[in-house]
Amino acid sequence: MPIENIPEIYIKDKKKSPDLFVYDYKMTSDVVKGKVNLGMNMFSFLQVGKKHVHFAGTSVAVNKEQSLVLKKGNWLWTELLDTNAIYYCKLFFFSEKILNEFLEKHSKNKQIVKEEIPYFIIRNDAYITSYLNSLSAISEVPKASIENLLAVKFEELLLYLINKYGSTFELYLQSLIVNETSTFKKIIESKIHSNLKLEEIAFLCNMSLSTFKRYFISEYKDSPGKWLKDKRLEKAKKILEQGEFKPSDIYFDFGYNNLSNFSVAFKNKFGFNPSQISK
Repeated sequence: MPIENIPEIYIKDKKKSPDLFVYDYKMTSDVVKGKVNLGMNMFSFLQVGKKHVHFAGTSVAVNKEQSLVLKKGNWLWTELLDTNAIYYCKLFFFSEKILNEFLEKHSKNKQIVKEEIPYFIIRNDAYITSYLNSLSAISEVPKASIENLLAVKFEELLLYLINKYGSTFELYLQSLIVNETSTFKKIIESKIHSNLKLEEIAFLCNMSLSTFKRYFISEYKDSPGKWLKDKRLEKAKKILEQGEFKPSDIYFDFGYNNLSNFSVAFKNKFGFNPSQISK
């Protein structure tokens, strides 16, 4: 079963990466353990049907009486139709950037959350019903106003849930962003001297390739392909300078399929062939 990259498959303009995005998800057939790479944290407001999700070592099941907040990452989703042969939920995606801005503005609890908390269950009440109706109404306003309106609605929702669930929900929100950058960088920098492809490193970061590239550029101010290539060649040069290995011994370990490609890349960066390094 292929991996679905969400919300990217729902965004029509592939050049944009919105901080907030709403999507009405409907289906007429069951999905059992579908593979999902969730590129943004997400509210899943279940309206009709049943949902069962797995994340690493935990899982949770909800019905239309409940909704979920889900941490971005790799999930297995089981979505089952109701008796009227339909499944429907409203999805509200949000970036770490806009969540961090909210917490900086409203959170009084600066406690560091070390534990990973993949989901939070919300009880659907009269407010949630009214809130979802207001989200649906936003889709009818001019596009130029939607972004600002969604920002207001996002802030409203989080303030309501903090008021309802208290510090438990606030700490959950903190857990969605804590160590996000350091974890990402830890993975990247541990894979510098490997022959993993970008797609493979992106999967280890629980991101689609396009999301990975955007996040990488925001952190390192360079494209991942160029940055990793430069770092790997610099390491290869140091190893060759130690005199224990020849270019033919190490080219594969640094992501090259043959010695010729390695030599060309090496010369383009340093101005001389790897075989010319003095022993």
